[in-house]
Amino acid sequence: MSGRLFGSPMFLGFDHLEQMLERASKGSGDGYPPYNIEQIAPNGLRITLAVAGFRMEDLQITQEDNQLVIRGRQVEEGEERVYLHRGIASRQFQKAFVLAEGIEIGGAWLDNGLLHIDLFRPQPEVRVKQIEIMQGGQKGQVAPASGVKPRPTPRMLHPVMDVDGR
Repeated sequence: MSGRLFGSPMFLGFDHLEQMLERASKGSGDGYPPYNIEQIAPNGLRITLAVAGFRMEDLQITQEDNQLVIRGRQVEEGEERVYLHRGIASRQFQKAFVLAEGIEIGGAWLDNGLLHIDLFRPQPEVRVKQIEIMQGGQKGQVAPASGVKPRPTPRMLHPVMDVDGR
């Protein structure tokens, strides 16, 4: 078995998911700023980042394809301050979270040094589709190579329709 997570031939089309997992594991090395992820509803999450000392103007939240990216950059004020001890970090940061397909950003707010971002996954409509079975070939068959007799026109056994009658 290869070192790939979705190396089985039964997992078709999961290459993008494997790439997202690799990207997420590489970007999780820095622990600044600290954050929490909590479930606020069956289909809702809240990410909370501790951004003490950052103002709203210092923060930027963007959704770039399937990533939620939070950036913080404090602008040093013009006056020179003399610190006897400086324990509050004022460094810039970038924190990225990989979002599953369909996740929507519900909103963001800054409250007492905590940046909250709500995420929701709309409930998908469940659809069941019956697939027709045809005799003698496949629908939309590629033109046969020269010298090969075409197959007879297939006969449809069952009409195609959604289970709910559409």
